[in-house]
Amino acid sequence: MDRLSIMLTPVTGAVITGFIVIVLFSLGFYSWTAVGIGAGIGCVLAWPAAFVVSRRIKENDPFWQGDARMGVLPGRNAPEV
Repeated sequence: MDRLSIMLTPVTGAVITGFIVIVLFSLGFYSWTAVGIGAGIGCVLAWPAAFVVSRRIKENDPFWQGDARMGVLPGRNAPEV
């Protein structure tokens, strides 16, 4: 588990939940069950989606290297949490 994915987990959970609830509402399912299903799927898929996004950011961003001298970001090869 890395620190960036921890920060992205609530955001991805909200996006996934919102997407699923909107799809279910557009299909005509107007009930608390539809909202519950969307929230459940959003909770289950939040961390895996955040992990994938975090890996893609770290692989594709040339400036994501961190510097131990800065004290804010760990180095690229530093151990994760």
